[in-house]
Amino acid sequence: MNAAFDKAVQLHQAGRFAEAEGLYRQALAIEPNLAEAQIGLAAILFQTGRLEEAVAASRRALILRPNSFEACNTLGIALSSLHRQEEALAAYSQALTIQPNNATVYYNAAASLNRLGKRDQAAGALQRAIELKPDFADAMINLGHALVEKGQLEEAATILKRALIIRPDSAEALNLLGKTLKDLGRIEESLEALQKAITLRPDFAQAYNTLGNVLMVMGRLGESLAAYRRAVELDPQNIIAHSNLIFAMNFDPQFDAAAILQEARKWDERHGRARQHLMQPYDNTRDSDRRLRIGYVSPDFRQHVVAWNLLPLLSHHDPEQVEVFCYSSTTHMDAMTDRLRAHAHHWRDVSTLNDEQLALQIREDRIDLLLDLSLHSSGNRLGAFAMAPAPVQITYLGYSGTSGMKAMQYRLSDPHLDPPEMDLSCYSEQTLRLPETYWCYAPPDEAPDLAPAPAEQIGHITFGCMNQLVKASPAAMELWCEILNQVPRSRMILHAQPGRYLEPVTEFLARHGIAPDRLEFLSRQPWNQYMRAYHRIDIALDPFPYNGGITTCDALWMGVPVVTLSGRTSAGRAGRSILSNVNLPEFIARDSNDYVRVAVELAGKTERLNELRQTLRERMKASPLLDAPRFARNVEAAYRAAWQRWVKKGL
Repeated sequence: MNAAFDKAVQLHQAGRFAEAEGLYRQALAIEPNLAEAQIGLAAILFQTGRLEEAVAASRRALILRPNSFEACNTLGIALSSLHRQEEALAAYSQALTIQPNNATVYYNAAASLNRLGKRDQAAGALQRAIELKPDFADAMINLGHALVEKGQLEEAATILKRALIIRPDSAEALNLLGKTLKDLGRIEESLEALQKAITLRPDFAQAYNTLGNVLMVMGRLGESLAAYRRAVELDPQNIIAHSNLIFAMNFDPQFDAAAILQEARKWDERHGRARQHLMQPYDNTRDSDRRLRIGYVSPDFRQHVVAWNLLPLLSHHDPEQVEVFCYSSTTHMDAMTDRLRAHAHHWRDVSTLNDEQLALQIREDRIDLLLDLSLHSSGNRLGAFAMAPAPVQITYLGYSGTSGMKAMQYRLSDPHLDPPEMDLSCYSEQTLRLPETYWCYAPPDEAPDLAPAPAEQIGHITFGCMNQLVKASPAAMELWCEILNQVPRSRMILHAQPGRYLEPVTEFLARHGIAPDRLEFLSRQPWNQYMRAYHRIDIALDPFPYNGGITTCDALWMGVPVVTLSGRTSAGRAGRSILSNVNLPEFIARDSNDYVRVAVELAGKTERLNELRQTLRERMKASPLLDAPRFARNVEAAYRAAWQRWVKKGL
């Protein structure tokens, strides 16, 4: 060994990388075949972020010493950081031939496997790392992530709790545990874990974002909005938290469409326009009448309202007019995934791709019109849309609102969501109104048969709202209380996971004169049981300011009339759209007083309730809501018009 190398090792261990690098190079100048110096140099190059140089230096070290574990490991983590995961796995495999029981290598290999979408193998590698090193808390936390992505929530919660025994101050583990417990419906435990995470790390933006999600489930909208705002303040580049904030604003009556647009434009300025430099010219053939390549982007190609809404369109597209590509970020695939996949000409699993990689895939597929099916809801890929990988980009179906994005040219709507007299300046996109309906309903094959109105059998009216609890705004609940007070002995059924967190809801109703025994909560159920719950409901009360969509269609399909309040935003006019399409305008209220009047008067008309119970399903079948071929032609006409505008603009 030479003196330069000895001094380099000392400086390296002391974290004085620049000086150590110089001495490693000096040592190699003296002894070019000094493997230890080459190994040390490779490590410093990786530690200082020079990844390509680290790869080259590691390969030179392995020529000098093929059995160097350190060189193999450095090569693997450098290649992984360069997104060259297959090469990284080869390096880790070589490292394991040298040290078969090295837990760290299994841990590193799991990260590469996960980035390749090989979640089962990643979980297996992490389990092996934990077997080799039973106190490996980081591996347990990552295994928790892997199990959550696989949908194994109970197992994830168990391993995360085990990690917290070893490392009780891990805010990351507490945050993930909070998310997992929320998904398991254990809301109070979830809240406790997240509050502990924030106590440990008051600047932990991700924990505030997760807290916002939990508070949304609890119906504590004001606190949820505050949590999202705090997450954005702590981490202005947190694109997910900022989208969650915008989405949550749609549930709060204090925000009108203009206020939501203002926040969405802030999102675009911060997260969207910063990616404009990644836009490229298009080489799509400018032919107005040719078959169009349509791309649908969603994380919800599964048992989800978006999938149920999309299925009729996807299954009735004209293959001579459109070639369908589906870009799926779905991680928990199910039977609905298979149904959708059967109607796509091309299916792309993009769950492991980042936004830049997704945009590149879309561009390589030469998509003509790209459809966002999420807007700012959970799992959206608006970051990819910001790079404008397709010449025409349209938002549809996630919910009726605005992206705020310069790169999103259009939004789909209908004449009831956005009536002709509405001011469309509250949207950043140009609005394309479908001629009849925004929705097309596909009733589930296993839907129960119709049943008589329950009031006739039990002697009192039962109102219900099967939407998620966060939609039950205080303003809506005040009107529901007024309705219950005016309809003697009536009851209310709400949809929510059980737990102590519901006590404020019960207390709210009690303060407005509604005894606890008049309120019932129904938790999440299998689809058939959920539909059967409408057998117990006489009248559905649409929440506001964010109406129901598919839930309204479900109620009507089961013969249950829905009373809605036409709101200030398009998300608050969903009930108006659906009821207009089944020709029931008498159930569309103009204001709060009218909402109460319509519900109370309907509750007193037993014969009308029974007549609706028997006729609503046929009324739906005869409406545009269930005419999938006509709906598909209308959507395709909107696509064609948008495409022709682009072609004409380019010419």
